Amino acid sequence: MSIEQRIHARYDELSPQERRAADLILDHLDDLALYSSAELAQMSGVSRATLSRLYRHLGFESFTEVKEMARSLRQQGVPLGAGAGTDPELAQHLEQELKNLRRVFDPADDRLARSVSALAEAERVLLIGLRNSHAVALHLKQQLQQARPGVRLAPLPGQTLGEELVDLGEGDVVVLVGFRRRPRGFDALVEACTATGARVLLVADATARRYAGGVDLWLECPLNSIGPFDSYATAMSLVAVLADGVLAATGAQGRRRVERTVELYDWLDELDLR
Repeated sequence: MSIEQRIHARYDELSPQERRAADLILDHLDDLALYSSAELAQMSGVSRATLSRLYRHLGFESFTEVKEMARSLRQQGVPLGAGAGTDPELAQHLEQELKNLRRVFDPADDRLARSVSALAEAERVLLIGLRNSHAVALHLKQQLQQARPGVRLAPLPGQTLGEELVDLGEGDVVVLVGFRRRPRGFDALVEACTATGARVLLVADATARRYAGGVDLWLECPLNSIGPFDSYATAMSLVAVLADGVLAATGAQGRRRVERTVELYDWLDELDLR
């Protein structure tokens, strides 16, 4: 059970003082690791002894154990609740987003350039994104297919991944998007992708580092946010940079493909461009 679940399950059993402390913990789940037990006692207006009793009622031996659980859940991508008055300021949000962007777009790192070359030169590109990674994979597919042919997204509705991987081989590229809170069996998926003989580009956050050694290309994309939810702003920015790079690499052929796509938009009257 999470900290929040434990508090709600035992809330009626707590003393009024313990409830005050429990309410404060619920309001600060996202930044709980920043405080000491003494600071929480002062903020909630209860004694440290009351806090110790609360921890035991919740099944923890100490505040250190409480903080470790909060930190572990946040690293797994669990959106820990924030109470009233704890919304981060926009300036703080902006600073965190800039930190994420700087980590991905490090001029001294050539992995981004090598990834662009692989995507531009591949015979076929297969993009795989499950759960929360699907939106990023779908957006990258939509952008890449304007610059080059042979771009697919998997799995399609009603299809299995095995059916999508069976025809891949040397000369192809698999882009595996695997942000945290991945479904079980992701390790087997990585192995299956590499076994096809295609080059594998893994795009994920730091929790996927253990898979980086088994793939050809690895782009670490942080989701760090000062709020309860992960931020995918950097991931979408990475999609734009990859697609821009591939379009530039394809040269005149890519430009002609874009022009032909625009002609088809007009022919089918698909877009409202007013």
